[in-house]
Amino acid sequence: MANKPTAEKIATIQQGYTLEGATIELGAAIVDGEIHKEAQVRLPLAMMNRHGLVAGATGTGKTVTLHMIAEQLSTAGVPVFLADIKGDLSGLATPATGSEKLTARTSALGQDWQAKNFPVEFLSLGGDGHGIPVRATITSFGPILLSRIMDLNDTQESSLQLIFHFADKNNLELIDLKDLRAVIQFLTSDEGKAELANLGGLSKATAGVILRELVTLEAQGMEKFFGEPEFDTAELLRTAPDGRGVISCLELPTLQTKPLLFSTFLMWLLADLFEDLPEAGDLDKPKLVFFLDEAHLLFNGASKAFLDAITTTVRLIRSKGVGIFFVTQTPKDVPADVLGQLANRVQHALRAFTPEDAKALKATVSTFPVSDYDLEETLTSAGIGEAVITVMNEKGAPTPVALTRLRAPESVMGPSTDELVLSTVAASSLLVKYGTAVDNLSAYEKLNGQAAVPTGDAAPGLPPVPASGGSSQADIDAEARRIEEEILGRPSSRPSSAPESSPAPPAPAPVPQQAPSQQDGMFGDIAGALGGALGGGLKSMVRSMGTQLGRDLLRGVFGTSSRRRR
Repeated sequence: MANKPTAEKIATIQQGYTLEGATIELGAAIVDGEIHKEAQVRLPLAMMNRHGLVAGATGTGKTVTLHMIAEQLSTAGVPVFLADIKGDLSGLATPATGSEKLTARTSALGQDWQAKNFPVEFLSLGGDGHGIPVRATITSFGPILLSRIMDLNDTQESSLQLIFHFADKNNLELIDLKDLRAVIQFLTSDEGKAELANLGGLSKATAGVILRELVTLEAQGMEKFFGEPEFDTAELLRTAPDGRGVISCLELPTLQTKPLLFSTFLMWLLADLFEDLPEAGDLDKPKLVFFLDEAHLLFNGASKAFLDAITTTVRLIRSKGVGIFFVTQTPKDVPADVLGQLANRVQHALRAFTPEDAKALKATVSTFPVSDYDLEETLTSAGIGEAVITVMNEKGAPTPVALTRLRAPESVMGPSTDELVLSTVAASSLLVKYGTAVDNLSAYEKLNGQAAVPTGDAAPGLPPVPASGGSSQADIDAEARRIEEEILGRPSSRPSSAPESSPAPPAPAPVPQQAPSQQDGMFGDIAGALGGALGGGLKSMVRSMGTQLGRDLLRGVFGTSSRRRR
């Protein structure tokens, strides 16, 4: 540190972190090698939506830091979303056990430590783990994020956007991977030649490349992440009955095999929130704080369109009351345009074993305000559970840089038992809503003239959803065949309950050509068929539904769309 008296350095930190509103208590400052619990370092709760960065080398305590911050946010009534990369954040649901060593540490920090557990909702991508399945439809995921997963180049990404445009215009719902594959196969078939030509700029060869990439995704088992029921991101904004914020913990047991899917799926969650939430302005506390662990996965090899979309989202989602904290090893993992939006910094120790490490260290030091610390020395000598901190105060100015011994979490710093996780999932109100996959009528069924499969496999512990209605199966099949023949204008592909002569195989259903806002075409035909079979009132309702769904989809900065709520 500079040659100032210790008392003056302490006074600078005390003054800089004396705040009026509610705060997140981070720890006590270390000055001249000593912990000073009278110099508390804290973060204004109202500034959490100014975003932040938690960085540091492996093993320096980044996960424990976000664990501790998440606890205090929940206590303050702020919902939290975090990804459980290593499987130890499930400990938030279990009270910690005290010890002499822990008591000595917390007393030195001035922390009034008490063992607590917190309201946790366990989630998993597509049911890949123990949590509530989180799924998205292909339509809402959008072409830009999907291109990111498929590693498409700029030309192929543009072509995929044209395919989405065609599906949107023609009411071909893209729910899962087989729907997108069916649309591409139609466009490259003899029946779809005219439609392919009308798209302009989409070559048959490029469509073939995208089709092959889809097959690769299916071979990797990724099809289970796309489907219905789609997860409503408003579930992330809930509070518990006692007023504490719910901590949504996304389990990622297969991160190492699907890192790109993980990072891109998190951006879908953010993009969906961005599109749905209203403007909120400056709030006393954020609506949600979102922790993006392993943030470097977002940016490695990303296209310019993808990076621009992330930058836009980070810049604008603040005004909707959402804070984003990127968790990674060095600030250089985050693009400069994004890094410039991160007002709150918690920098754990860095290593300087190689020339590249030394260069990263100098770059990190240059991003901090001028301080009394020799930051190059401090960042390479900081211990586990210590970090260099500067945040935005309530007036929008940076606080003094302070080396800080961080507070200890009050819940278990490790995994909860499998029994607790499974019982929490079983008791969740979300299990009934999202636990069982369904396969509704969508592009695949429309283009192949097939009826939709009503449900998929039930989630563990849940029975399959029973079919409703009291009519006999033969009557239902007969009515379904009659309606299908009226809609499609050709013999039904549904099997007859009575033996029939072998019919010719059905041709693919023609893609409707109506303008999006018109009531005739496919939805008009459906309305007519259903109206004739079931009454004029239903006919009017279905026509209205067709008109609404026929409108152009409103896609956001990532090309995402939340049709389910529009």
